[in-house]
Amino acid sequence: MTSERYIHGHHESVLRSHTWRTVENSASYLVSHLGEGAELLDVGCGPGTITVDFAKRLAPGAVVGLDASESVLEQARELARDDALQNVQFVSGDAYALPFDDDSFDIAHAHQVLQHVADPVAVLREMARVVRPGGIIAARDVDYGGSIWYPELTELGRWHRLYDAVHRNGGGEPDAGRRLASWARGAGLTDVVTTASVWAFTSPDDRAWWGGLWADRARYSSFAEQALESGLAVRDDLDDIAHGWTRWAADPDGWFSFPHGEIIARVRVAD
Repeated sequence: MTSERYIHGHHESVLRSHTWRTVENSASYLVSHLGEGAELLDVGCGPGTITVDFAKRLAPGAVVGLDASESVLEQARELARDDALQNVQFVSGDAYALPFDDDSFDIAHAHQVLQHVADPVAVLREMARVVRPGGIIAARDVDYGGSIWYPELTELGRWHRLYDAVHRNGGGEPDAGRRLASWARGAGLTDVVTTASVWAFTSPDDRAWWGGLWADRARYSSFAEQALESGLAVRDDLDDIAHGWTRWAADPDGWFSFPHGEIIARVRVAD
């Protein structure tokens, strides 16, 4: 397996954003394909909020969430227990070597995963292996290069450059959204349909939430640790960036948005 390091880790400030995610705000492009009874694999499921949402929509179809972190999977299992769901399970595993037989699922889904792996084409091929012929591969990834913010604070510009450098230093691709179609075709997928969507944080509550979690990430998350360990930043740099996020969140004119690329692709049917 190609070496890489997950930039965010699972600090509370990271999970604050991951547990906000649902099918509606993170996988709406896939909704029309979620037929009752379909079986779905959610690769890189994290704390499971999207996975559990899938399970509710696809019941009685079996849904499996997979992640490399056993600690975050415990949160996902607790969420499923709270909702008394019987058609979802969570397993630990490697996206490069999925622990499932060929042709096990109708859909394989990955949200904000391919940006963090060094060989996204290999991951897509492995997802295709476990999907039945004619089934769907769905992926959505942010494109940090398309980030827009206002006011144009110097500290947010420093954050953007540092994030890009740390992400690439860890073996990932922060501008993954624009590359999804190319990666899908490289993996041998067919009928690749591309779309895009945007997350925007502009209201006072949204700014407080987004700015607050990034101020904390800049100081305490794995992103901060990797920035320091790699020599790409010193502690004062991270404190300045955190203060910038706090300033941005408090500004009534504050705006932050970034685009996401999305793909729906088919697993090739043998001739």
